[in-house]
Amino acid sequence: MTGGTVGASGWSYYVPYQPDLEAALDALREQMFAEGDYWWARGGFGTSAAAHDNRPRTMDELWRDEWVQESGTHSIIDMFGVLAEGADPEHLMVLPVSSAEALARAGTDRLTREHVDAIDGLADQRWVGRCAVLHDAHGQPSEIYFWGFSGD
Repeated sequence: MTGGTVGASGWSYYVPYQPDLEAALDALREQMFAEGDYWWARGGFGTSAAAHDNRPRTMDELWRDEWVQESGTHSIIDMFGVLAEGADPEHLMVLPVSSAEALARAGTDRLTREHVDAIDGLADQRWVGRCAVLHDAHGQPSEIYFWGFSGD
């Protein structure tokens, strides 16, 4: 990996395909929050938030905590939106893999799970997530792969 990922945690998720990447991100963030599948700064190292009964009950409560604002959650919860394909990377946002990136890395713009290793290196900046629409054997969109690094 290139970029500053020291101290950060890598994360990756597969979700069923839907054409609205923003809605897919929002649903995934809500699911991980509800399950407590993230690191909570007040919970201590080495445990997920799920291990703590006193963890925040809403995302607003979570993000009001100064410790969380500084350290993040080391999960997809740290990402707040999806950029347009080809946009410049932005802090706390997810950037979709462009057709040009897919072609350069995997030799196709119809990515499948078999291409994930080829595109993983595209997540090379901490606090910037990536996503890619993955296709089934018939070339139809079947899932979305979100991945990146976040947390301090």
